[in-house]
Amino acid sequence: MTATTANDASAGPAVIRLFLVDDHPLVRDGLRARLSTMPNLEIVGEAGSAAEALAQVGTVRPDLLLMDVGMKDMNGIDLAALLLQRQPAPHIVMLSMYDNPEYVQKALQVGARGYVLKDAPAAEIVAAIEAVSAGGTFLSPAVSKKLFRNQEPRPLLTPRESEILTALGRGESSKQIARDLGLSVRTVEAHRQSIKRRLGIEGQAELIKYAVEHAREFERR
Repeated sequence: MTATTANDASAGPAVIRLFLVDDHPLVRDGLRARLSTMPNLEIVGEAGSAAEALAQVGTVRPDLLLMDVGMKDMNGIDLAALLLQRQPAPHIVMLSMYDNPEYVQKALQVGARGYVLKDAPAAEIVAAIEAVSAGGTFLSPAVSKKLFRNQEPRPLLTPRESEILTALGRGESSKQIARDLGLSVRTVEAHRQSIKRRLGIEGQAELIKYAVEHAREFERR
């Protein structure tokens, strides 16, 4: 029989060193309570502001930060961008009340690996921590569904239609647009009708609303 050595024994899963960042003490208390039963997890610190987080993270060196998006002294996404410039850079999971796709995209762009809603079940937050700690990514299902629905292909407009839609988004009238682009008012109105057909929009009010919300997407085409 071959003798076993200490090196043959499994060391077991590594402990995840977690740091909490949220400017509401009650939220931090709730997170601590929800995560306290998670095996192989150690909460090594917490901060109630971006300034506190910047001061402590370099000393504590957590593996992962669970961080609020909306804080009083600095946006959590901007804070994430600063922390991710450090070496070694921690993993970051954003925690938010908002499922706004723009927030999610910005968080992922700066390097966050997860985005979880604050009202998510504890199991979802645990899943995010485990997935990101293992080198993956995690989005709350509600966030993921809204994000990918928001990324449907944009309708194809002509360059002139894109110019007119952008101008409508700035609040310009057909007369102003005609003057600025050297067109007749009738031509601008014809383009507006064409834009509505391409976008599947019925009324003028709906067109203006769409222009205000989406014109920037067409601005640099």
